[in-house]
Amino acid sequence: MTDKVRLGMLSTGVPGLDILLGGGLTEFSFTLIAGAPGSGKTTLAHQIMFALANPQRRALFFTVLGEPPLKMLRYQQQFPFFDMDKVGPVVRYVNLADDLRAGHFDGVLERIMHEVEDFGPGLVFVDSFRSVVQTARGGNEGLTHLQHFIQELGSRMATWQATTFLIGEYTQADVEANPIITVADGMVALAQASDDNSMLRKIRIIKMRGQGHMTGAHTMRITDEGIRVYPRELPPLADDRLPGTQSDLQPRRIPTGVPGLDQLMLGGVPQGHALLVTGPTGIGKTVLGTRFLEAGVGLGEKGVAVFFEKGTARLRNAALARMAQEGSVAVVETRSLSLSVEELLDGILSAIDRTGATRVVIDSLSEFDLYLAPEARADLRQTVFRTLSALAKRGVTVLVTAGMDDSRPSLRTSPHELAFLADAVVAMRFAEVGGALRKFLMVVKVRGVDHSSELREYHITGSGIEVDERPVPYEGVLTGWPRS
Repeated sequence: MTDKVRLGMLSTGVPGLDILLGGGLTEFSFTLIAGAPGSGKTTLAHQIMFALANPQRRALFFTVLGEPPLKMLRYQQQFPFFDMDKVGPVVRYVNLADDLRAGHFDGVLERIMHEVEDFGPGLVFVDSFRSVVQTARGGNEGLTHLQHFIQELGSRMATWQATTFLIGEYTQADVEANPIITVADGMVALAQASDDNSMLRKIRIIKMRGQGHMTGAHTMRITDEGIRVYPRELPPLADDRLPGTQSDLQPRRIPTGVPGLDQLMLGGVPQGHALLVTGPTGIGKTVLGTRFLEAGVGLGEKGVAVFFEKGTARLRNAALARMAQEGSVAVVETRSLSLSVEELLDGILSAIDRTGATRVVIDSLSEFDLYLAPEARADLRQTVFRTLSALAKRGVTVLVTAGMDDSRPSLRTSPHELAFLADAVVAMRFAEVGGALRKFLMVVKVRGVDHSSELREYHITGSGIEVDERPVPYEGVLTGWPRS
């Protein structure tokens, strides 16, 4: 016989979790959901249960709480995944508290199997299994009884073709010396990480037999919709970056909405590129971002605007507010002070998929840094790299702004040495000329295509940004800009 047994896969119904698991849960598997109190174990179990339970695959949920399941259900039914119509015919709750107080594993196992035989479930949950374990008598005899109980429960559930979940308040140290982990087919560990007054929930797949799961700790949020997992992964390479494709062809040029800047770029931003616009506060970066979106709307394109401090109401920008109200531009805002890059990307990519947007403006990386969780803030370059890589895969053209001090005489084109991550860079700066503060810009780079290196003065008007047609003469240039 050379035919292999094919394992059935079950989708968990938890956004992002199937990616971590390597495609979903293995049918008829024995999975331990472990974590500290408040980490989201019971909510995760309920979300999986209601996603999978149906008349052909019914669910038994055993509780060993000292209080009736009614109190637990009162909170779980606040989530939209909770389907009250399934409770009874499809989902049955059984309280094992009285059986547990007898203090003998055989009685608990007998009750569980009686309910299984009576209801015929395809899903079985035991919450909290830690309470069952704590009834074990001390010494080698208690450990032997516990291990026998776990092995017997697992084998009987497999015989009944039930997918089983044990929920318990375990830490990594608890599990390493526990017989449960040797019997379990999979283990999902939940934790709450605290850093600089920020609290982030994390999820890890410690073990999952028969499939390639993702390792490492991944961000998890409990929202009004339920649990959402944000896998830490890089997207596949964009099509124009893959070998053997049309990478040698010149990409289409995208107008920025500022004709003078398009002229310096010799046609505009190459499609799918990321343009980094840097400069001090008040220099016009947000105005340029707005004109970029407005130019797209004028061509019938949709856009996405990502803001951290400035919402459309605070910008007092009539053009941007109008585009948002008309639905031409989707606005992604956040007020979280512990933002992960996965959550940011999820919001941006969801807006792109929802609207079909071809242009994205992120304003700005300087404010973005203030909202990041400490772990993401510690390596801002990796965070920016992952963000731009994911957007490049979608083929959208991105304009990213970044504030920076105008520190002459040295020339810096980006904060945190981020310029190398962008495909194109435009630097904007102030200068005192003739007793007045004036504005200048130059194109630092456009990857893969030619561009002008001229320094141009520009003006912010009611129509946007107007760039002078002639370069700044040599004798009038300020210290800190490269001389021709």
